[in-house]
Amino acid sequence: MKSIIYYTDNRPDEEILSKVQESIFKSGLPIISCSLKPIDFGKNIVLDLECGPVTMIKQILTALEASEGEYIFFCEHDVLYDKSHFNFTPPDKEAFYYNTNVWRWDYEGDKVITYDSLRSLSGLCVFREKALEHFKKRLATIIERGFDKIPGKNPSWARKMGYEPGKKTGEKTDEWRSKYPNIDIRHKKTMTPIKMTIESFRHKPTGWKESTIDQLSGWDLKEMFNLR
Repeated sequence: MKSIIYYTDNRPDEEILSKVQESIFKSGLPIISCSLKPIDFGKNIVLDLECGPVTMIKQILTALEASEGEYIFFCEHDVLYDKSHFNFTPPDKEAFYYNTNVWRWDYEGDKVITYDSLRSLSGLCVFREKALEHFKKRLATIIERGFDKIPGKNPSWARKMGYEPGKKTGEKTDEWRSKYPNIDIRHKKTMTPIKMTIESFRHKPTGWKESTIDQLSGWDLKEMFNLR
């Protein structure tokens, strides 16, 4: 059985939150949501914590532990998910799979970008037990090294580890592409840098593409967000 975990710090604009939740709900899959304030979305669990990278890991673990699904889709509060995203089933229980059919949208304009192997935690699908194993180890490392007591930005070792399970953490990964893309909304309250220009990357990605929201297959963002 496939299911969804959804984690949010409740900070994005209500319009973004509501549109994203609508897109996830269309999957028809069971949803465990973990938030910092109560929300009416799936089975909701609230953590009384300050928002930040460590809290996000705790939210993910909380949702994973409460889920009854065998395979888990990770869903975030500022990514629009196409229904085709949820058709995927991981063929290997030992691998972390990323949907790389995704475009980033500059929420203050109509520019969208993508590039080769755009992997994000928000596009992850994985065997639940594998995810639990990884994120328990990750949280233990964070606590052991005192990251949970460090205010402000991530320390260098945490940035090198990254958010996504994979090469940096020594685990098997693979990719798939849904029929239509997911839309990663880049707004002022994102936890990670917006990065909408190739110049903003230290290591330049390959296959860089730029377009506009009216050219995205499967989506009419102008109508959805009343931008006409």
